[in-house]
Amino acid sequence: VQLQASGGGLVQAGDSLRLSCAASGPSFSRYDMAWFRQAPGKEREFVAAISRNGGIYYTDSMKGRFTISRDNAENTVYLQMNNLQPGDAAVYYCAADSSGRRYSGASSYYSSLTYDYWGQGTLVTVSS
Repeated sequence: VQLQASGGGLVQAGDSLRLSCAASGPSFSRYDMAWFRQAPGKEREFVAAISRNGGIYYTDSMKGRFTISRDNAENTVYLQMNNLQPGDAAVYYCAADSSGRRYSGASSYYSSLTYDYWGQGTLVTVSS
């Protein structure tokens, strides 16, 4: 599985961006997908996930501003980000879990260890 993230760029505070992550291969609809981000000097953190069954999970701080979605026909997962703030500046990575495991709770989606494929990242810069 290859993941190609795109859509990052330089924006001003309050602006919006939509990130895309295109996946190769015929089995995209079977994957759980997620977005993580990593700011300079910080650890990678969970942003949002969407399961193969359409379950959606967000970090609390991003609820209401960020929206994750997927288009299985296009093998693509999206992250719509609104009202961006300087604290949102980071490299954003998409990730895929191809294992087919079923999870009993949301916490598994928050962990980077859940995902076995990663995209190369797309840089989001937010000026104040």
